[in-house]
Amino acid sequence: MLKTKKIAVTGGLAAGKTTVCQIFKELGAYVVSADEIVHQLLSPGTTVGQQVIKLLGSDIISGQELDRKKIAAKVFFQRDLLHLLEEIIHPAVFDEIEREYQKINQKKTHVLFFAEVPLLYESRREDCFDAIIAVFADSELCRKRIFQHNPLQEFERRMTRQMDPLIKADKAHYSIENNGDMQELKAQVQSIYSQLTKE
Repeated sequence: MLKTKKIAVTGGLAAGKTTVCQIFKELGAYVVSADEIVHQLLSPGTTVGQQVIKLLGSDIISGQELDRKKIAAKVFFQRDLLHLLEEIIHPAVFDEIEREYQKINQKKTHVLFFAEVPLLYESRREDCFDAIIAVFADSELCRKRIFQHNPLQEFERRMTRQMDPLIKADKAHYSIENNGDMQELKAQVQSIYSQLTKE
C-alpha cells in the first residue's frame, strides 16, 4: 500500500481552517491540530512546559496548566521574547505531528493525514508536507468572526504576526475561499479530497 499523504491546512486568522479540517475528517481523513498539541504541551509537567516557565516565570502557572492568556500578554509586545517562546514550542509541535503521522502511516488505516498548522509558512516548515491547503476569506468577514470571541484589537495584533492570507493561498498547492455558506465550503473541500485520493 502507498504511504499516507501528509497534508498541512493553513491560512488566515478566522478563515475557517478548523471547519475545513472537520469536513476532511468526516470524509475519512485523519486530522491533528497544532493548537491542540500546543495545549497538551503547555503543562507544568512537560519538558516544553518547564522550558516555558523558565523563560517567562512561574506566574504563568494556573492550577495544573499554563495560562495561555498570561503567556500571550507577556510576549505580544516583546518580539525577542516571542521569538524565544516560538523556538521552544514550534519544534516540539512539529515533532509531535511527525510522531502522529508515522503512527498512522504504519497502521495504514488512512489514505490522508491532515495537520492544521496556522503558522506553517511563518515557521518555515512547508517542506515537511506532501501538499499544502490554504484557507482564506474576506478580511472583514474574518474580523466579524473573531470579534464574536475577542476584541477587535486582538485580531489586528495577531494578524501583524502572520503572513498575508492571500500570499499563503498563492504559495499553497490548493486554496479554499471561505466567503460563502457551508454548502459552498463543503463542495470545495470534497473536490480537493477527491483530487488528493486519486493522485
